[in-house]
Amino acid sequence: MKILVSADMEGATGVTWPGDVLPGTPQWERCRALFTSDVNAAALGFFDGGADEVVVNEAHWSMRNLLLERLDDRVQMLTGRHKPLSMVEGVQHGDVDGVAFVGYHTGAGTEGVLAHTYLANSITGVWLNGVRASEGLLNAHVAAEYGVPVVLVTGDDLTCVDARGYAPGARTVAVKDHVSRYAAVCRTPARTAADIRSAAADAASLAVRHPPVHCGSCTVELEFDAEHLAAAATVVPGVAPSGERRVAYTSGTMYDGIRTFKAVTTIVSSAVEEQYG
Repeated sequence: MKILVSADMEGATGVTWPGDVLPGTPQWERCRALFTSDVNAAALGFFDGGADEVVVNEAHWSMRNLLLERLDDRVQMLTGRHKPLSMVEGVQHGDVDGVAFVGYHTGAGTEGVLAHTYLANSITGVWLNGVRASEGLLNAHVAAEYGVPVVLVTGDDLTCVDARGYAPGARTVAVKDHVSRYAAVCRTPARTAADIRSAAADAASLAVRHPPVHCGSCTVELEFDAEHLAAAATVVPGVAPSGERRVAYTSGTMYDGIRTFKAVTTIVSSAVEEQYG
């Protein structure tokens, strides 16, 4: 049994505001240990449940946040940016039996601690075939295309609610309860590590590959907080205006869909001005 852990940071234990997740800040340095604790607990739980291999794909910001030396020796970690499938890189190789979303969060335009979709503020909403999409929903559709189920999701309590929409059978662990975008009632790392490990051990039984599920025609629509960002996004072939501050594109597969999404967000992030957005 091989498990892929897609590890984001905004939904980690104790994380509540930008300084906790922005590389180079003192709080980020502190929260790296909390983030690593969550990921290691998931790995230990999967090994408890019978996994033979756990690969962790860093999925936050620079994708260089986890403390490798604090992970169990059986874990392998994929770190660094510019990966073909970004947050779920590795799911496409045909040898992954289940994927876990650790440290995830809710999507842009919704309630949740540090809620966003790829870009912290510039994107105000994302929809996949008309359904509002978090990073979890987008990545779950990519995994489904390769027959890989989402078996575990951790984050705040609203992230766990969001997961019921895209992975209703997955085990979920709330490491904190949402109060506002920048505030939460947090559990201690000792408690969350125990909860995550227990849930992962149980989730291992769900790691059974199934027939690939293709979305057919995948239409993604994005809404931005400024019109010039929507205009910048249309530089990507196939991306066209769809409304005020909105663009949309259609892909035949989620593989192409998520890669186009990454291209759009990369172009848009380069068009953001420091003071005016």
